[in-house]
Amino acid sequence: MQALVSELLPSLRATLVLAVVTCGAYPLLVTGVAQKVFKDKAGGSLIIDKDGAVRGSALLSQNFAAENFFHPRPSAAGGGHDAAGSGGSNLGPTSQKLHDALKERVAAYRRLNGLTNDAEVPADAVTASGSGLDPHISVSNALLQAARVARARGLGLERVKALISTHTTDPGLGLLGEPAVNVLALNLGLDTLAPASRP
Repeated sequence: MQALVSELLPSLRATLVLAVVTCGAYPLLVTGVAQKVFKDKAGGSLIIDKDGAVRGSALLSQNFAAENFFHPRPSAAGGGHDAAGSGGSNLGPTSQKLHDALKERVAAYRRLNGLTNDAEVPADAVTASGSGLDPHISVSNALLQAARVARARGLGLERVKALISTHTTDPGLGLLGEPAVNVLALNLGLDTLAPASRP
């Protein structure tokens, strides 16, 4: 029995030391460094409005459906834009259901934004991302929505386009992907613009 205890004690000590280091010290160290060096990202990349209220995260989409807001990509996450139910539709390129949904989305996008029946529609305007929570849209998608938003808010089109330009981010490292626009940040920016005065 004494031999068994003498063999178990080093194992128990090693387990205890590893538990303290890997379950306590290391996570605390990484969290502390992240909070100091990457405070915004470690805190969830929260977007705060002009009144100091948290309106969401720059990393997660929200469903804007009113005509006076820019609309995000479609979402298959949960009931749509549900951060607790992230995921895609899992419909493949040969799926008739996906084909029909895309056809309906293209027609609805053209109708909502006053486009002709043969106008090109950006892919991100009618397809969901893999997570269903992509917070960005393409610049071309934003520009096609600009006239509708400007009209609904009583703003000049050039002011809305300038706001899109202000909220356009460059590709990662200058070469990964395309320039994109964060929809939540853009819509919050819209709320700071006063409508044009009417005669």
